[in-house]
Amino acid sequence: MSVGAKSDDTGERRQGSGRRRSVARLAAVQALYQLEINPGLGAESVVREFRLHRLGREIDGDLYGEADEALFSEIVRGVAAERERLDEAVSAALSEEWPLDRLETILRVILEAGAYELMLRPEIPPRVTLAEYVGIAYAFFSGKEPSLANGVLDRLARAWRAAEL
Repeated sequence: MSVGAKSDDTGERRQGSGRRRSVARLAAVQALYQLEINPGLGAESVVREFRLHRLGREIDGDLYGEADEALFSEIVRGVAAERERLDEAVSAALSEEWPLDRLETILRVILEAGAYELMLRPEIPPRVTLAEYVGIAYAFFSGKEPSLANGVLDRLARAWRAAEL
């Protein structure tokens, strides 16, 4: 799944900074996945590579959308720095039959990024965070994974930010 900004009715109606933040979140999930499969790279290297060569560029016929680069960078750096804390929180929100190490890597990084925003970005409404990351889960999965992402992120939002829900 690329960060491609395909021209469809939904994409054309979503404009401005909201669209740029959505693209930033999807790109951040892709960058975090890249970090997971290439652990020697480091967050700064991946952030730099995405900023210089992917965000807002055409690659193999796919147009990578314009992203809120500050949000993108913050999510990647923040999740990388807080991974242990985020994984503990996500693990606590998962059921016993689905421990963290059983999740596919891309699903785990979606949950980590969503947990990061819920925990450390109080200016972003929790419902926005849930909708964005569940949408990203649907971009990668067609099975039960988006529902699992919704359930885990909803539990975290209710634990950390119940008054806003």
